[in-house]
Amino acid sequence: MVAVKLQGLGMIRAFLLLLLLGMSALCSGATGTRRANTSLDQRGHRHKHPGHLSLHRHRQHSGKEGQVLHRSKRGWVWNQFFVIEEYTGPDPVLVGRLHSDVDLGDGNIKYILSGEGAGTIFVIDDKTGNIHATKTLDREEQAQYTLTAQAVARDTNKPLEPPSEFIVKVQDINDNPPEFLHGPYYARVPEMSNVGTSVMQVTATDADDPTYGNSARLVYSILQGQPYFSVEPQTGIIRTALPNMDREARQEYDVVIQAKDMGGHMGGLSGTTEVKITLTDVNDNPPKFPQSVYPMSVSEDKVPGEEVGRLKAKDPDLGDNGLVNYRLVDGDGMGMFELSTDSETREAVIKLKKPVDFETKRSYTLKVEGSNPHVDPQFLAWGPYKDEATIKISVEDADEPPVFVAPSYTFEVEENAPQGTLVGRVHAKDTDVANNPVRYMIPRYTDVEQFFSINSEDGMITTTRPLDREALAWHNISVSATEIGGHHQDTKVRVNIRVKDVNDNPPEFASNNEVLMCESVAPGKVIETVSAVDKDERTHRQHFTFSLAPEVAHNHNFSLKDNRDSTASVYVLRKGFSRLTQDVFYLPVEINDNGFPALSSTNTLTIRVCSCDSKDTILSCNVEPYVLPAGLSTGALIAILACIVILLVIVVLFVALRRQKKEPLIVFEEEDIRENIITYDDEGGGEEDTEAFDIATLQNPDGANGFLPRKDIKPELQYPIRPGDRPAANSVDVDDFIKTRIAEADSDPTAPPYDSIQIYGYEGRGSLAGSLSSLESVTTESDLDYDYLQSWGPRFKKLADLYGTKDCCVNDVDDGEDS
Repeated sequence: MVAVKLQGLGMIRAFLLLLLLGMSALCSGATGTRRANTSLDQRGHRHKHPGHLSLHRHRQHSGKEGQVLHRSKRGWVWNQFFVIEEYTGPDPVLVGRLHSDVDLGDGNIKYILSGEGAGTIFVIDDKTGNIHATKTLDREEQAQYTLTAQAVARDTNKPLEPPSEFIVKVQDINDNPPEFLHGPYYARVPEMSNVGTSVMQVTATDADDPTYGNSARLVYSILQGQPYFSVEPQTGIIRTALPNMDREARQEYDVVIQAKDMGGHMGGLSGTTEVKITLTDVNDNPPKFPQSVYPMSVSEDKVPGEEVGRLKAKDPDLGDNGLVNYRLVDGDGMGMFELSTDSETREAVIKLKKPVDFETKRSYTLKVEGSNPHVDPQFLAWGPYKDEATIKISVEDADEPPVFVAPSYTFEVEENAPQGTLVGRVHAKDTDVANNPVRYMIPRYTDVEQFFSINSEDGMITTTRPLDREALAWHNISVSATEIGGHHQDTKVRVNIRVKDVNDNPPEFASNNEVLMCESVAPGKVIETVSAVDKDERTHRQHFTFSLAPEVAHNHNFSLKDNRDSTASVYVLRKGFSRLTQDVFYLPVEINDNGFPALSSTNTLTIRVCSCDSKDTILSCNVEPYVLPAGLSTGALIAILACIVILLVIVVLFVALRRQKKEPLIVFEEEDIRENIITYDDEGGGEEDTEAFDIATLQNPDGANGFLPRKDIKPELQYPIRPGDRPAANSVDVDDFIKTRIAEADSDPTAPPYDSIQIYGYEGRGSLAGSLSSLESVTTESDLDYDYLQSWGPRFKKLADLYGTKDCCVNDVDDGEDS
């Protein structure tokens, strides 16, 4: 029989275990058969005792002859071994021992171990059957291992018994603290919640075996957060512990929860987590005005819509719970002021609704109510959720402009009234307490032609000259009133002045058209019906009467009949009119009106005689000359004459222009050889020579002062040049030669001063060529050779004669002096 000897942690526990195994064997039956105790202490009460495994085999004859049945006979067989985790001893841990009944101790039997961890974690002594754990085991990594044990013959390796499978369980120790896997936690609970209100549940996990001992039995406790919150030890549910927790006093709480294993006893491991609990808002605070009375003021010059002041009720609640609605509930200023709410600042804004007057009423009172629109029924008993405040508004006096007693004025004045006629009076008064006097004036832009004037003290408006209704029937002006001694504020009022009509315009023909009459008109025929107009204002009683002027009252050509309806008819008295004899008749007609006083005028009616056909259709009313060729009309003749006149005008203008095109009288020569001197590149300093003088001034110096000598005017004085004054052509004294030329030019008013010394004397600073002038050399005593001038050509012959033969010329001069 193979047995596994148990190696325990203590002798007492091993003894009890063996005693228990023995009792189990006695109870197994009288047949002496031993069964494997597979159900022994599955909960792990004996997990710390080493195991002993026995293997046995026997034969049993069956009832049938010749048939042999083999049956394994096992002793105390355990199918579970236990090894403690995290063992850190110096020697390998003995898990158990294998022993076979056939083992006689002579070493012929070899024990073999196979399965999970065999040879690496678990090793077996093949002679003794002792099983050891060579490594530290961690139950949290693997809780059990399944192994197979077998006894074989050492020399043949033949199995002596069938293999036996068993389990090695890793026995748990408390080596893992509790952990909160989802921390830190955040929770919210309404303020003012009742005691015991659930906030949230926290859960910790323990990696130790929950089925063995108390290693994984957790107990929760609160380390931080008392006395506001508590936690249930077994469930980890956090609950409120204080009543009436106010968010407005404190909004956030940091709570620390601990989970401890071993049922919370000493020696257990623990873990903590943080829970941040926020109190959410409820409407538990009514609005409150910081002041019971708010003083405000408004100036009387403010216009409706302007802001007077603001006030705000404080509500510490948040969101909709803190909203406050405002309204005016009472006061004598409800009709003068209005209330609105600023959407951003949530303030009550008091605005002016109607203008206020300091002189009429100087103060107003308003009562404002602020209330919560959203009320929590749970806290209704804490109400009322509203508050009231009183607003006292004082009206401030302002320097207001004067006020006219009427919004506008309308006056009447007769036309042609003399200057200074009174039109009317305007009146304005100062509404301020000071009641300062008022000064009046008419702005000139409203009465540009200044028809009217106003007394600045009493507002009397008078005319400055007679008015003409027919020119302007209405005058619309403005009058300005300014307070004396104030801030010079003015008020304007409209003044409409109507000019009343008088009968000052005589009547006249309504139309001045000519009356066309046929030569063959029959006597008694009406050739025209005339009417009259009057520039004066027409009334329903206005009436005009017509009559012929006295000088033509008895004419034999025409007559006039008054129709008594402000019209008159013109009749023909005779026949036989001829436009060759007389083509136009003038008929003076006298027209009278019925005005007061009555006016009359004489208007001339023009009657033109025309040629007509048999149906009295007018053909022509113009007198045509009989000398004109047939087919040539008057219009064509006029066109021909106009063309002739235009051609004559053009010819006259052309001749006049040709005659005026003469040689210019101003002394300006277009070609002056001396101007070319400044353009030569071989003399002077280039551009600087052109800047040295004005050649036009040299040609005509008087022209710079506005005087230009004319060629057609001879000078009054003539200074003939004396022959003896001029030096000889071959004179070597160039200085005397130039001075003589200058004197001649100065004494001759008709000759401009061609001062050549200005041309040759200014060389310029920028010239690359040397100077050709010898003017300066006259004053020097240098002996220069000028013979090379003979080779310069005929242009320099004069210069070569003067300087090229120096000795010759000197001798000639000396000879002259001797003679």
